[in-house]
Amino acid sequence: MSGRRARSASTPRPPSISWSSGSPPGRRQQRPATTQGTTLERSGLATPERSGLAAPERSGPGAPETAPGTNQRPAPETARRPRGDALGARHTLVPTARSHTKGRPVSDQPITYASAGVDVEAGDRAVELMKASVAAAQRPEVIGGLGGFAGMFDASALRGMQRPVLATSTDGVGTKVAIAQAMDVHDTIGQDLVGMVVDDIVVSGAEPLFMTDYIACGKVVPERIAAIVSGIARGCELAGVALVGGETAEHPGLLAESEYDVAGAATGVVEYDDVLGPQRVREGDAVIALASSGLHSNGYSLVRRVIAAAGWSWERHVEDFGRTLGEEMLEPTRIYTRMLLDLIRTPGLDVHALSHVTGGGLAANLGRVLPVGALATVERSTWTPPAVFSVVQELGAVPLEDLERTLNQGVGFVAVLPGDQADAAVARSAELGVPAWVLGEVQADTGETGEGIVRGAKGVDGGAVRVTGAYSGGATAT
Repeated sequence: MSGRRARSASTPRPPSISWSSGSPPGRRQQRPATTQGTTLERSGLATPERSGLAAPERSGPGAPETAPGTNQRPAPETARRPRGDALGARHTLVPTARSHTKGRPVSDQPITYASAGVDVEAGDRAVELMKASVAAAQRPEVIGGLGGFAGMFDASALRGMQRPVLATSTDGVGTKVAIAQAMDVHDTIGQDLVGMVVDDIVVSGAEPLFMTDYIACGKVVPERIAAIVSGIARGCELAGVALVGGETAEHPGLLAESEYDVAGAATGVVEYDDVLGPQRVREGDAVIALASSGLHSNGYSLVRRVIAAAGWSWERHVEDFGRTLGEEMLEPTRIYTRMLLDLIRTPGLDVHALSHVTGGGLAANLGRVLPVGALATVERSTWTPPAVFSVVQELGAVPLEDLERTLNQGVGFVAVLPGDQADAAVARSAELGVPAWVLGEVQADTGETGEGIVRGAKGVDGGAVRVTGAYSGGATAT
């Protein structure tokens, strides 16, 4: 993790603006003069036999003496390279006093970092504006505050776990940022980023702990950067995740002044015996759908192309949405982390697998968490996709097959659990604020092929999914 956005005013600054919410308490201890090996070496995990590296030269009596003033031994005589004339004249490096600018044009004016397009002072102002947002997105385990080179998180609680497994994920929000830039609305895209990252982690049953972010922009506009970070911080609050650091990099000449992109990474932990996935799924399990808040953060290249072809503006009011087109497109991604952790831990519920419906659509992502030999049947008749999906389909004459493998169609997450627990899971989800319904069930895969059956999607050797029927709103599988 790099530190971000918060160095003191008197400290020289790097090209990117960094901040971090971690620096260790107390004074740094002096390292001993003699080297003791890396942590892996001391633990025996990086022995020559395990690492595949050649064994180090022996030490002790009879070993070659170290070179004076170093901890390195001289190379064997046979391996030493000849010096001087033995290299030949063409290998001799001779310094010259030649000017590197002779005969070349010289700038009439001094070139500074600011004139090159990097505004360090603007970065400082952005830090001041984002401090309150970052402070709200913390957990008790976070050590230190803004200004460190790395965010720090107290992992001592992991000692109480039998076999803690770390889970990590990284992601962005795709071309949804183009709509945020066109609308000049920047305080929601950060929540999208958090949702895309942390909800991938909870798929394994892990609790996300901390997150870092990265913003690349053509020009640092303090208010804009602070707005983006405020959305990230709000998303972290919703997920119960600490925002421990990040990076904002100004890239003049690479990005236009109004352009930016965002990315993030997070880490979580789960007990080994509690890891969810295909190994738990059984025939007869129910497939539960959890409603999305809209498009979320996938498929925006298709959506933007459709809107452009229709000639619609982002300010256009759409009756089906009850608001402008741009407002609908920027609806923040629903963050499921807290409610899913609650669902997993609810007595009487035994969640077997979870699937985050992102790029690739419902069938492809559900198949990733099913074992080989299993087939999940998904009934379209169990729900009506929100209006935004039908509007996109009708405006662009998008084939249903293409629509379903690109957009989430109103299903943001899927849970797989024993069939006799389906009603209880749906009820608990509703209590937690997320509409849910029984989408289908898991059966044995007979190897059937044909329309609506997906296997081996996204490079995963997993189960199969069959999507069948028509949406209750009237869409048909054509």
